[in-house]
Amino acid sequence: MWLRLNSILLLCCLASIANAQRIVGYYPAWAIYARQYFITDIPAEHLTHINYAFANIVNGQIALGDPYSEIDFFYPGDCWDPGCERGNFHQLRILKQQYPNLQTLISVGGWSWSNYFSDVAFSPANRELFANSCVEFILEHGFDGVDLDWEYPDGGGEPGNIERPEDPANFVLLCQHIRHKLDSLENVEAREFLLTLATSASPSHIANLNLPAIAAAVDFINVMCYDFAGAWADYTYFNAPLFFDPANPFSEPFHSGFNTDAALDAYIAAGVPRNQLVVGMPFYGVGFGNVNDTNNGLYQTFNGRSPSGTWENGYYDYWDLRDHYVNQNGYTRYYHPISRVPYLYNSAAHVFITYDDTVSMREKCEYVLNENLGGAMFWELAADRDGDLLATMFNTFENANQLPAPVALTVMRVGDSLAFRWQPVTGAGQYTLWSSTNPAANPLDYSLELSTNATVATLPLAAGSTKVFFVRAE
Repeated sequence: MWLRLNSILLLCCLASIANAQRIVGYYPAWAIYARQYFITDIPAEHLTHINYAFANIVNGQIALGDPYSEIDFFYPGDCWDPGCERGNFHQLRILKQQYPNLQTLISVGGWSWSNYFSDVAFSPANRELFANSCVEFILEHGFDGVDLDWEYPDGGGEPGNIERPEDPANFVLLCQHIRHKLDSLENVEAREFLLTLATSASPSHIANLNLPAIAAAVDFINVMCYDFAGAWADYTYFNAPLFFDPANPFSEPFHSGFNTDAALDAYIAAGVPRNQLVVGMPFYGVGFGNVNDTNNGLYQTFNGRSPSGTWENGYYDYWDLRDHYVNQNGYTRYYHPISRVPYLYNSAAHVFITYDDTVSMREKCEYVLNENLGGAMFWELAADRDGDLLATMFNTFENANQLPAPVALTVMRVGDSLAFRWQPVTGAGQYTLWSSTNPAANPLDYSLELSTNATVATLPLAAGSTKVFFVRAE
């Protein structure tokens, strides 16, 4: 329902928007090799975005990361004639024809290829060269945007990476310059092009970035809420805990800051809009070896990675854990009541494995909904080869979006404010009010005004301004 009030306000009252939350999945170029997981295996009906990992940086420009898999690998139906398109990039274009709402992005960098980000961000000329190469790359290969995975603009990435003290400030300038190029491209191509980021969930990384300026330049931010645990730690811990457990033995900032909820709170406190924050979730587990046999292996000393893994010791794909470890072969599954994630312990082998399953994935997606965040991202598709975790993610968002629209919506001007009122919706736990200055905007791009469990709300609105609103039952 649309109403016009005194020619200054457009108001709409909407049902919950099916799949309003983004579902962003990473596909690694190397999946076609030992993993034997192909673009044609992707359940694209459950995704809104695919991030292809990774492009490299060569001579200051974006470059193919694995040319064979990307533009030469032969899929059934491909041809060898001159001019024929092959490889993963060609299959992504076919996938987008089948699913027109699916968007694909080329992800640049990652842990191994972030070495030259400092160089490309360093000067106006370098930023111009790199940004132009990004535009040329996405046009040539059919992508809808660029995902920057600089690990990390404030240092602490792979040893040997080029680093400069001014990298955090230059990161903002790089994002702004690429955004400017993509805006110009949108005017030419008459369609949307995205700029997104993969960013750290570590308190120190978050504190060192100018997040309001970054958020103004990008479409959304994929926060990597995993790798909180590893062989570098003093004790066994969770790879991706949802909430803070006061019983963990770490000192600050690890003690209270290494969890998903704390990371998202830090981004929000720094000024990033909730709907721009996409919560990263792992489709893999992390194993610890020689674990002290106390407390089912949790918060215990250990010695190195576990001696097993799916493709390398200490790391497990979800499908492998499900088929060979969960309550099998001496491993017992536990679920932490505070951190809200599962873990496995084998007391005979002294191995502790932290991971996510369908239960924790559903809880994390419910957290996204309850916190009015922008969606979920995961690493990576091949680790969930049967699609169990992705289906859980999709179904949680889908089922949450089945409530009808609030009805009998009214609005009145009271001084410099607007007073909203609507009828309650059966089953709704809360209502959210969203706004945009652009009547044609995608609902994902609206800004959250407020959340309430009441059926009334009041908002200030300056005289002469125009906004579009919708109310959603959740």
